[in-house]
Amino acid sequence: MKLDGVGRLHQQVYRALLGEILSGRLTSGERVPSTRDVARELKVSRNTALLAYEQLLAEGFVTPRAGAAGTVVAPVLPPDGYVARPTRRLDAPRPGRLAAAPTLAAVGERYVQSARACAATLGTATLSWELAPPAIRYDFRPGRAAFGDLPYALWRRLLNARARDARIADLDYGPPAGRRELREAIATRLRRLRGLDANPDHIVIVNGTQQALDLVTRVLVNPGDRVLMEEPHYTGARCAFMAAGAELVFSPVDEHGIRVPTTGGGRRPFRLAYVTPSHQFPTGAVLSMERRRRLIAWAAREGAFIVEDDYDGEYRYDGPPLQAMTGMDGAGCTIYVGTFSKILFPALRLGYLVLPAPLVEPIVATKAIADTGTPALMQLALADFIAEGHFDRHLRRTTVSNAARRQALVAAVDGQFGDRATVCGASAGLHLLVWLRGRRGGVIHDVHHIAERAGVGLFTVDPFYATPPERTGILLGFAPLMPADIREGIRRLAGALR
Repeated sequence: MKLDGVGRLHQQVYRALLGEILSGRLTSGERVPSTRDVARELKVSRNTALLAYEQLLAEGFVTPRAGAAGTVVAPVLPPDGYVARPTRRLDAPRPGRLAAAPTLAAVGERYVQSARACAATLGTATLSWELAPPAIRYDFRPGRAAFGDLPYALWRRLLNARARDARIADLDYGPPAGRRELREAIATRLRRLRGLDANPDHIVIVNGTQQALDLVTRVLVNPGDRVLMEEPHYTGARCAFMAAGAELVFSPVDEHGIRVPTTGGGRRPFRLAYVTPSHQFPTGAVLSMERRRRLIAWAAREGAFIVEDDYDGEYRYDGPPLQAMTGMDGAGCTIYVGTFSKILFPALRLGYLVLPAPLVEPIVATKAIADTGTPALMQLALADFIAEGHFDRHLRRTTVSNAARRQALVAAVDGQFGDRATVCGASAGLHLLVWLRGRRGGVIHDVHHIAERAGVGLFTVDPFYATPPERTGILLGFAPLMPADIREGIRRLAGALR
């Protein structure tokens, strides 16, 4: 007997013994070697040999006999098709054949290429939204919530209560559009706080913003369709549209938000526009009322839909949250995307779409095919969290604490950089965009790695542009940090950049 070198050791021993049986070298009723003898011959531990024997027993190839006979080959063996095959690494070539890449469908190839392109833009080996914690203390990378402010005990109590009192319907597959309880709670909040007359029947619960974008893109965008995007913009949206084979058209963002294009004469019409009007990502600009009206009118003329991504617009520090642009839309061309990742936590993986009536059935059908529903107990616990008023209280508390962190960050940047820094987007959200100038007013190179060596984590603005700007911009998220850490982190950053 010999081992084949493929897979775990006990599986190799199992296949070696199985080969002896199937080849006829060990016949029906014949005693098989003891585990001690097998371990000695194959130079493995006796426990490894025992695991192999247990698998042979479970599959009916050997059977125990009382007394001195020990374990023998079974008189009747399982059918040939039942024999387990070696488990090979996915990248290992099969014997006698050359390894070859599979032929992908066109859409599969687009997804792979889009993911590679976006990963390269973000400076990562593969595309992932995971913010793996680096070995740094002062982590200003945006996209994270105020984890220290979360009411863990309250959330755990609500979730435990739903799990304890769960009915069969709560443990079975749920509706693809999401639980009615959560959709009604969301609709009530949107009507009360965002000026959006949302119908629960037009709300679809999704696994976060990225799934929302993927569903909308699958339903509405064909290869070659034109999609309008902000410049700069959220990379995850660009990735979804690239995967659909869309032609991306970028329009600059200024202090009033995206510049609304005129209808292109003679060219293909736009199919979709993607905007972040309440707190533009990453600049922080707020889309003015005049441009909101122009954008809706433009979409109506083009026959296009607008995707309004309201990822952190509920955090406002200079007044109440703005009315959602979707609430101004009388033409029914705006799709509202909301998420709980920034107010609660990203691992919750719950977001929602508010759809025009004609899009409800196709989006729900597409989601039903893409997955079999969003986790029900999480939805029910969140519905309770909203309906009992905990969500609004948590939002009020975190708005106060985040305002203090924001103020500490603005003051620290001003104190350490002075007129060499310009702060943008401070009126809302959970991050700032800071434009930096070198000692002589020029570009500062390699900011990301210089900062990391000083124990400071941040993103530069370049990955969020199709054409990177010829100046230095950094994104500074502040929600998870305490004011003292914010001040020390900016002091270290300023020292490193000198």
